[in-house]
Amino acid sequence: MSDETATAMYRTRTDALTTDVGEGRPVVFAHGTLMDRTMFEPQLEALKDEYRAVAYDLRARTDRYAPEYDLWELADDCAALLDGIGEDSAVIAGMSMGGFMGLRFALEYPERVDGLVLIDSMATPHPEEERAEYEALVEPYEDVLEPLPREIAAGSTGELFGQTTHEENPELVEAWVDRWATYPGRAVHYELNSWLGREDVTDRLSEIDVPVLIVHGEEDPSIAPEQAEPMVEELPDAEMALIPEAGHTSNLEGPEAANDAIRTFLDERF
Repeated sequence: MSDETATAMYRTRTDALTTDVGEGRPVVFAHGTLMDRTMFEPQLEALKDEYRAVAYDLRARTDRYAPEYDLWELADDCAALLDGIGEDSAVIAGMSMGGFMGLRFALEYPERVDGLVLIDSMATPHPEEERAEYEALVEPYEDVLEPLPREIAAGSTGELFGQTTHEENPELVEAWVDRWATYPGRAVHYELNSWLGREDVTDRLSEIDVPVLIVHGEEDPSIAPEQAEPMVEELPDAEMALIPEAGHTSNLEGPEAANDAIRTFLDERF
């Protein structure tokens, strides 16, 4: 399978890969590792009265989950998706991996970005020690078509959800474990490897001259808020909203606070 084929599906099968609601300025949501487009249901519901809100599944959640690809290729997919929905440009909202992609999309396709929303993401790479741990975790699944073992899926909840969610909304956590335990091991292997070796783009943030909102869970166990804060200084036009009692999936764990922040940003800046 060529990369062109994978990218082309976003142009030609757009309706099968997206949830597309509302009319108005387009806001396109890209999910993080292990997640899928349904993680943005609270945001689509909150925005659809005034915006065209679109969430899509990245390669790992499609039938084109392998072979190897990187964040720049995921940015090409996002450009093809804009073609598919008939929009020249959009506000790109990315969570974690989706945010890593969003920064690169803004660098590669500056004319197609109206603004960015970076949810629990960062411009720097993961520290080497963490990268090695992730690599060791997914390495055995490179050629495995069977679903991810449930214990591996369950073991990932500590990275994705905050302490408050674990204590007060365990049903949300369990529902996602159920999903993760259906993914082909190979899909998760290539998904993680798409961003594990990424370069630091901090020194290029000054090129991203559009309004940026950084949304971050105060209890994010994967990317601490302090790891996202430098982007506020480095980006020409950025602000940050912390989501209380929320972890790495802050838009899902604290939907009301996240929706307020995103909606205010969009209404005021666009």
